[in-house]
Amino acid sequence: MTALLINIGTVLLTFLFMEFMAWFTHKFVMHDLLWMLHRDHHKKDHGSIFERNDAFFLIFAVPAIILFAVGVQHGISDIRIWIGAGITLYGMAYFLVHDVFIHQRAKWLRNTDNFYFRAIRRAHKMHHKHLDRHEGECFGMLFVPLRYFREKPAAT
Repeated sequence: MTALLINIGTVLLTFLFMEFMAWFTHKFVMHDLLWMLHRDHHKKDHGSIFERNDAFFLIFAVPAIILFAVGVQHGISDIRIWIGAGITLYGMAYFLVHDVFIHQRAKWLRNTDNFYFRAIRRAHKMHHKHLDRHEGECFGMLFVPLRYFREKPAAT
């Protein structure tokens, strides 16, 4: 029972840590050193369903794959498996929230009127109002500033 709780806790802590890593990578890598890969994500119309920005999934997927591969050699209770699971779950959440829900790359969840989802959309919209790499805001995905929960939706 203790091992199960440790494994679940490891997955949850890793998932939460990945939100920080996504924020950090977005702000200091995507909007700086690797802007050439991220730039097309900030264009209104880049002419394709795919973006160069999509390559960033490898930055997060490769460590998870390595952790799974090494961890399974040591048994199911190896902590590396559970860290890899937390990274993978965050990647799934990122895909569903960012690519599907926010950017509508798949036409699911279009009419959701949940206060949390509205706040996420508002914060991300503020991030994308900046078309260059500087002067950005709201670099995270799941944890958004409280002001986006209180603001009235902008007229569209």
